[in-house]
This record gives sequence, C-alpha cells and structure tokens, in this order.
Amino acid sequence: VFLSLQLFGTIVWILVASTRVPLPLLQGWVMFVAVTSWFLSVVFLCVFLFGYANRVAVNWNQTDFLFHGATFVFYFGAFLLQAATTSLHYLPRKFNSTTQEKILADHEYNISIAASIFAFATAVCYGCSTALALRRWRL
Repeated sequence: VFLSLQLFGTIVWILVASTRVPLPLLQGWVMFVAVTSWFLSVVFLCVFLFGYANRVAVNWNQTDFLFHGATFVFYFGAFLLQAATTSLHYLPRKFNSTTQEKILADHEYNISIAASIFAFATAVCYGCSTALALRRWRL
C-alpha cells in the first residue's frame, strides 16, 4: 500500500503542477496536501526503517492510525477541491471586454481530470491504510 500511496501522490503532485493553476486557492491546497503527505509518509517510513521506532516510547500503532486517518481526511478534501476546479472548465474568464477564454484550456482540463482521479485513488489508499492501522491498533 505504501508504494501506491507514494506513486499516486507523486502523480497528483506532477499533474497539478503541470497546469497554469487557474484557481490558486483551491489547487494550492491540493499541492500542499500532496507534497506534505508525500514527505511525511517518507519520514514515517524512515522512522521504521532506521529503527527509531524502537528508541522512542510511543504507541506506534495508534500513531499510524492517527497519521493515516488525518491524511485520508485531508486527501479526500483535496480530491473534492481538485474535482471542483475541474468542474469549472466551461466557466469563462474575461480578460477584457472583447475576448473570453475558458478557465481551463482543453489540455489542462484533461490533466485536471487525471489529477482528480489520482487524488481519489490516493485518498482510497490512505483510507485502506487507515482501516489496516485501526485493525493493528485494536488487536
């Protein structure tokens, strides 16, 4: 599950960054969630790989559940914001009184659809990780 989290999160990050970001408030949050989740997941993995989990007296099963649960909530919100940005494709943007341009060009619309799909897939993966962490914690 960890590799799918990292892979899908990286794809979301790349896809959102490859557009003009027409709505910085919405897509800025998507980028913040994608980058922060990716980074914290790698840090969380390194804690276990390098044996720091044995040195720190923390209930790691509970911490795992809380981390993945919070990340699931944030990523699902990011998915909703990315989908909202995608849905505004046909909304015109007026630069001046004579020309009108769509908020998202057709190519960016396709990229935004892909980013929405991968954000949803990442949220589902974090949801599965949350369920598995709850199971470990409660057993």
